[in-house]
Amino acid sequence: QLQVVESGGGLVQPGGSLRLSCSTSGVTLDLYHIGWFRQAPGKGREPVSCISSKGGAYYEDSVKGRFTISKDNDKTTAYLQMNSLKSEDSAVYYCAANFAPFEDMCILSGNYYRYWGEGTQVTVSS
Repeated sequence: QLQVVESGGGLVQPGGSLRLSCSTSGVTLDLYHIGWFRQAPGKGREPVSCISSKGGAYYEDSVKGRFTISKDNDKTTAYLQMNSLKSEDSAVYYCAANFAPFEDMCILSGNYYRYWGEGTQVTVSS
């Protein structure tokens, strides 16, 4: 069973930055798609960003220009750099992974991902 662990959440003021990390049990990210999702109180799970095994990335409109997804193949870790944070970004952020070695672009749908982390809390407040 692939283990997915997020870290890096916390409390930040509006306009601030955080970098979330996603560790995937030491497997090579050349074989996996990574997705980031979030869920705020009273709301459903919302897609945020994803990156394919080949490095292709996709962002939801709400975070374009502010968030950047990346990966470190040597360390088998993916990242979500979050800048210019807004109160609306407050949520539990989840990392998810799925085996997909041949796809150029990632799929930002929760139903696509098999392995999920337990989430890390991001709170944006003054």
